[in-house]
Amino acid sequence: MSHSGYKGKGLEFLLRYNLEIGNQVKVQSDSLYSGVIMPRYEHNDDHHIVLKLKNGYNIGIEIDEIKKIEIESTTGAKIEHLSQPQPNPKLPRILLLSTGGTIASRIDYRTGAVTPALTAAELNATVPELSRIANIDTEVLFSEYSENLLPEHWVKIAEKLDSYSRSEYDGIIVAHGTDTMQYTASALAFSLSGYPKPVTLVGSQRSSDRPSSDAALNLIAATRFIIETHIPGIFVVMHKNSSDEEISCHWATRVRKNHTSKRDAFKTIGGEPAYVVKEKSIEKNNLFNVSSREYTPRIKFDNRIMLVKYYPGLDPRIIDYAIKSGYKGVIFEGTGLGHVGKIMYDLIEKAKKKGLFLGMTSQCIDGMVRMTVYDSGRDLLNLGVIPLRNMIPETAVVKAMWALANSKDSDEMTKIMKENIALEFSD
Repeated sequence: MSHSGYKGKGLEFLLRYNLEIGNQVKVQSDSLYSGVIMPRYEHNDDHHIVLKLKNGYNIGIEIDEIKKIEIESTTGAKIEHLSQPQPNPKLPRILLLSTGGTIASRIDYRTGAVTPALTAAELNATVPELSRIANIDTEVLFSEYSENLLPEHWVKIAEKLDSYSRSEYDGIIVAHGTDTMQYTASALAFSLSGYPKPVTLVGSQRSSDRPSSDAALNLIAATRFIIETHIPGIFVVMHKNSSDEEISCHWATRVRKNHTSKRDAFKTIGGEPAYVVKEKSIEKNNLFNVSSREYTPRIKFDNRIMLVKYYPGLDPRIIDYAIKSGYKGVIFEGTGLGHVGKIMYDLIEKAKKKGLFLGMTSQCIDGMVRMTVYDSGRDLLNLGVIPLRNMIPETAVVKAMWALANSKDSDEMTKIMKENIALEFSD
């Protein structure tokens, strides 16, 4: 019998009624519940059992409040695996690369957790609508939640995309966790500048076992965007609002995740999304002017860059730590128009003399860094801090890692940081 995570009083309860994980049960407590018994996290208390309800949500029920419990089925819930659709030679071809995250997740009834799907083919099979609009080939790069991704993962994704840059695929979808998707998107936009095909990073705020999941619609919209527009570049494709009627296609360097759990968490900063996928059309936003570039992949990153968010009371010795630890650059997330307190000035001057790149962004959600308005900004300019206009801080730190790796000296790095390469600056 399986009782993973249950101990003490909880384990005694399951044994008393011959219950095990995966059983479908009916429980009479403060209300009547029907669901599947789920495992418990090993550090949880022993006073509850956990059920997965039919609506996809988990609920904890206090054992002392249970008046009656009945087994409805001992087989438990099953994950349905649909067969891979047969290729249709009349349809376009798209490659789906899986890196992990909620969009590539399913419920594991052995552990009770939302876990990465075993293969990208499983992900494709859960959205049968895709087979009616495109032939989807699948490949797994890795299965990681995006908070675990590092610059070396960006390199692996970029190298894989580069290998398909001259392929017969109409475009490529990258299934990715939402927590750090904006970082990966920026990394791809810089390292694969001028990429000749559309690449869409697609995530899901809610796993596919939940009725409110956005996984399928985001994938369908990303596929439609690729085959109906053929617009080259790197995009993030996620819900535009809480309804299912519009899906946004954001430029990679202009997007950030603004909410922990809403389906429309991703927003373009400084304007509207580049494109919006609707039921019967795809609308373009002309606000951002994107110049075409020759495809010149430069797939290298150097993570000796520190992102420092200034706040009253920040210990300036963090800059001394950056110098002594071998960092080559600091991106400041300053206040307002691009300021940090004068308590930081001496160590900023020291860092500049040591050859570190010093860039200024704003912790405000939108707007331009303008360091000529106030004395404090002009002081920082005189110390060698470079204003990065309206570059998003997360984008700036990724660009700095990329610029450092692709520069022969600090002057060249500064020149690259000032150049608008992938719409990281917008007017």
